[in-house]
Amino acid sequence: MDYNIILDQAQQYVRNFFSSHIDVRIVYHDRTHTEQVVEAARMIAQHYQLNERDFFIVNVAAWFHDTGYFKGGSPGHEQRGAEMAAAFLTGTGVDAGAIQSVKGCILATQIPQKPTNLLEDIVCDADLFHLGTDRFSERNKLMRKEGEAFKGKKIDKDEWRRSTIRLLESHQYHTDYCRLLLNEKKQENLDKLREKEGPSPAPVTNAITALLRQHVEGEEDQEGLKPEKEKKKGKKDPGRGIDTVFRITSNNNQRLSSQADSKAHIMIQVNSIIISVLLSLLLRKIEDHTNLAIPATILLTVNLATIIFSILATRPHIPPGTFSKQDLDEKKVNLLFFGNFYKMSLQEYAGGMLQMMDDRDFLYGSLIRDVYFQGIALGNKYRWLRLSYNTFMYGLIVSVLAFMIAALAYPSK
Repeated sequence: MDYNIILDQAQQYVRNFFSSHIDVRIVYHDRTHTEQVVEAARMIAQHYQLNERDFFIVNVAAWFHDTGYFKGGSPGHEQRGAEMAAAFLTGTGVDAGAIQSVKGCILATQIPQKPTNLLEDIVCDADLFHLGTDRFSERNKLMRKEGEAFKGKKIDKDEWRRSTIRLLESHQYHTDYCRLLLNEKKQENLDKLREKEGPSPAPVTNAITALLRQHVEGEEDQEGLKPEKEKKKGKKDPGRGIDTVFRITSNNNQRLSSQADSKAHIMIQVNSIIISVLLSLLLRKIEDHTNLAIPATILLTVNLATIIFSILATRPHIPPGTFSKQDLDEKKVNLLFFGNFYKMSLQEYAGGMLQMMDDRDFLYGSLIRDVYFQGIALGNKYRWLRLSYNTFMYGLIVSVLAFMIAALAYPSK
């Protein structure tokens, strides 16, 4: 089945639907919003490298998720949109399971969102993607305007702001990708709304939090000594983008490491099964089939070597777990990796972290070092894994050929 053709048809169908169903009250849940959600859904889906079928499900759900607004307004629009998507897909050759998944993704966007799997997570995050972007203020104004149009009366600005604050406070992105990419900007948007409501400091709950808060407040006091122009100039700090890059890079490295571990475990399981079968069946009757002794030995050797290489790919390396005052002063220690502090006391580690946070070069140097050594470890892991796969692939070919030669050229008596 060519999912791309059906996806293009769905895209054209929804666009034609928006063109033929015009409601001047709907200024937020319109074609523009839908296209933005589709764009976000594609970006998130590509990050998670979804297969063709799942990618199709996510995108179709994104296209149809708000079509129900034009057939009855807000109440129950998710259900109507899901039914419209199912009606369109029925008869296109798409299996019933995929259609049900599309409906599930659309229904999951109902507030409060309650997705149950990755595909629903992606569609839900795409639907509220704007909460963590610069478009938030503009989209929020359109949402209020649409609400006023349906209610037929003005909505008090303070009341709307408070409801928006509650939404941002209760909302959370469901995918790691969106949490890393959008949470910081979403917090900025929330802080701007809270500034208009007045400050509401959170209580300090423990000693470490108090220590960190004292450290942050000290920085704020120093900021107060800076000229007003310099503070305004510092609002658009490029460090925010750098921090996001570090978080996404680190997350990608961890994801690749998990994939490598999964592949290594598959190789270990497969070869363990082959070894157990050989030992229980073939070697027991090797005296009656002496011609198969050499091929069996070759296959066992290949299986054993493959298991060893796979284990080496997943075997952890643990550093000493301590750092010295000299390491801190010379900025040689990476406090972001557990292997460098797991034997230290909490007070020693907290002191080192505060020292690192006081020094921008030390902080970013630690981030660079952390990403670099993640890459080194990842490279070693994939090198052993590739050796494991090559050994299994070529060894299996040689073993099969050996069995064929032994069976044909030296038949058992």
